[in-house]
Amino acid sequence: MKLMTKTKMKAIAIEHFGGIETLAVQDVLIPDVGPEDILINVKSAGVGVWDPFEREGGFSKVFGFEPEFPYILGTDGAGEVVGTGNLVKKFKEGDRVYGFSLMNPKGGFYAEYTAINAENAAFIPENLSTEQAGVMPVDAITALQGLEILAIKPEESLMIFGASGGIGHLAVQLAKRMGARVLAIASGDDGIELMNKIGADAAIDGRKDDIKKAAHDFAPNGIDTALLTSGGDEADKALNILHDGGRVAYPNGVELEPKDRPNLRIDSFDGLPSQQLFEKLNRLIESGPFIVHISRKFPLEKAAEAHRAILEHHIGKFALIP
Repeated sequence: MKLMTKTKMKAIAIEHFGGIETLAVQDVLIPDVGPEDILINVKSAGVGVWDPFEREGGFSKVFGFEPEFPYILGTDGAGEVVGTGNLVKKFKEGDRVYGFSLMNPKGGFYAEYTAINAENAAFIPENLSTEQAGVMPVDAITALQGLEILAIKPEESLMIFGASGGIGHLAVQLAKRMGARVLAIASGDDGIELMNKIGADAAIDGRKDDIKKAAHDFAPNGIDTALLTSGGDEADKALNILHDGGRVAYPNGVELEPKDRPNLRIDSFDGLPSQQLFEKLNRLIESGPFIVHISRKFPLEKAAEAHRAILEHHIGKFALIP
């Protein structure tokens, strides 16, 4: 890689796990680039609904991972390649890329620079801006993985619960490209507006509309498949609208405890990156207009404000701009 004269960068780092007050702008060393890594000048980072859990030490406990502090958050983001390890052949300096790296020991995307393994990165599709690509990776890969587990077939009916959220609004568009008929269970008037904009076949507000009636009108013989991107009692009740033999998938972390339902196939999964998924995702995105909805943008130093806002009602994604 080309020698960088700059050695330090600004990042949002924490000195210990805890509340929002732990988030602080720090000057830290730009991470070293290993032989299989790429160094990215970050232009956009996603603020995930899981970020407060990580900040509080949740992932550390779940995975038995003890990080070094200061610890930089940020699982996904996008930017420009400014350095490559000597074993990296796919990427070169100047490439626009997005990446996905959970609990990266070299530091996450809440920073001016991050170094990630090249296998966890992909080229940004031509029809997306770098800002859009930065908030997309985790949710888009999770959405696509869920749809693949469901083995969506053309003309099948698919209910997406939590459709106006980060995973949900991307899943709606990916499922339509796979030929599914999509019933979107969204949240709020703004959520319904987004669903109509991105091409859901039908959309209702799951907080106030009659889901059972809407599902019967949409698929009188019962819904074929369901992707649940949010949980709770309403999501559990929504499973009643699938026909016998219906297929359900939900990402681990969604608060859902499905009762014994021998008439349904229910799978939970982890959204994990792979080059195969990146390539399929990019093909689907590039096949037509694609919307990655960014509802709010925050400068790097306002990360604490973003962490407060992520717990409130919102649609789509938040972006942190270094």
